[in-house]
Amino acid sequence: MLDDILKERFKRREQLIAAGSDPYPATIKRTALAEAVLKDFAALLKKKTKLTLAGRVIGSRDQGNLIFADLSDASGKIQIILKKDNLKNYKEIKAGMDIGDFLEVSGIAFKTARGEKSLEVKSARIITKSIRPLPSGWHGFKDVEERFRKRYLDLLFNPDVKDKAIRRSEIIRELRDLLAKEGFLEVETPILQPVPGGAKARPFVTHHNALDTDLYLRIAPELYLKRLLVGGLEKIFEIGRNFRNEGMDRDHNPEFTMLEMYWAYQDYKGLMKFVQKMLKKYIPGKWSVVTFAEIFKKHSGKDYKSVDAKILDEVFKHEVRPKIISPTFVIDYPESIMALAKLKPENSSLTESFQLIVDGAEIVKGFSEMNDPVIQRAQMERQEKAFRAGDQESTRVDEDFLEALEYGMPPAAGLGIGIDRLIAVATKTNAVKEIILFPMLKPKE
Repeated sequence: MLDDILKERFKRREQLIAAGSDPYPATIKRTALAEAVLKDFAALLKKKTKLTLAGRVIGSRDQGNLIFADLSDASGKIQIILKKDNLKNYKEIKAGMDIGDFLEVSGIAFKTARGEKSLEVKSARIITKSIRPLPSGWHGFKDVEERFRKRYLDLLFNPDVKDKAIRRSEIIRELRDLLAKEGFLEVETPILQPVPGGAKARPFVTHHNALDTDLYLRIAPELYLKRLLVGGLEKIFEIGRNFRNEGMDRDHNPEFTMLEMYWAYQDYKGLMKFVQKMLKKYIPGKWSVVTFAEIFKKHSGKDYKSVDAKILDEVFKHEVRPKIISPTFVIDYPESIMALAKLKPENSSLTESFQLIVDGAEIVKGFSEMNDPVIQRAQMERQEKAFRAGDQESTRVDEDFLEALEYGMPPAAGLGIGIDRLIAVATKTNAVKEIILFPMLKPKE
């Protein structure tokens, strides 16, 4: 059945070309969008303004010498009316057009006898001939992974998917604008790194042929952004992709977007206030603050000090964090979990740190940055030892970063915001796969 349809559409493509039409022209002369035409319809109808629209045919009703079709563009859809008496190439359009094709049409506003706002077409041409038919029944599609694999169809048939993609773009732009107004400079740091660092995660490995050396896709930009603090840039941020060789679930995709921000002469308490200023509009509800020790005891029934430091973070992630639903700043994490954070002066086993957790997911992690090169080296060497003992997620010793730190990094606070998770919360979406346009999927067999 599908093969027959494909053959017929290929045939129509060839017929268009044989008739002298280019079914894939480069230049299009669109002057209006469907939404604008419908919005200003009364004035356009009165003035008989000539309009040129372009979009995809998503519906068609052939009545012999008259065709009613629905034309869809990025703004919405509008009915177009193609009449034999109005179009010199009516026969060609009728014979060659299928649902899914793209049309360029010129005409004037016209209201049908039933009162439907339409465009009466005076000239038309097919500007993209679709070979493969659009699927029917996509709205009831049960194979969720197939939606992700064919996201282009998901966008066509699911308005909610398109709305979330637009909202994602808007939120990122709003965050950029806010940070720019606050005096932050947007920078870019390497994605290919000789030493993976800045987070506890297993990296992806690649090889640079010209240098004949292994490199790692970054797990975080943190250590490079701190180098910029050493270099005198005081308020900086980066929005970009990170890569972690980990599993996939509601909150995790191996390739994800982070906003990392660093602020010289600021501490974690000031950063928490700034986070509320940045994110309050996206995360509704009452925000609270609780210490790691308190929340750990409440939800696990254990004193965190009784848990082996090697598994403490995993116990927190699996037994405690899923139970934190309302927006909560969890502060004062143990030093064993926050290896890059400044120690609390009154208790060196704790760090000046916080995580913002919502609906069981970590949205923001921040802390006063460790800038003592002696302590930082000791922490990194401890992590390196764990790595060599088999923990492939442990932070490695980065000698270049430690050397930069020895030149002096000003007191500073920094944070990372999981953009995918933030947008999932802001759009009331239950999984990051839904708001990542092309999430990682298991290959089809």
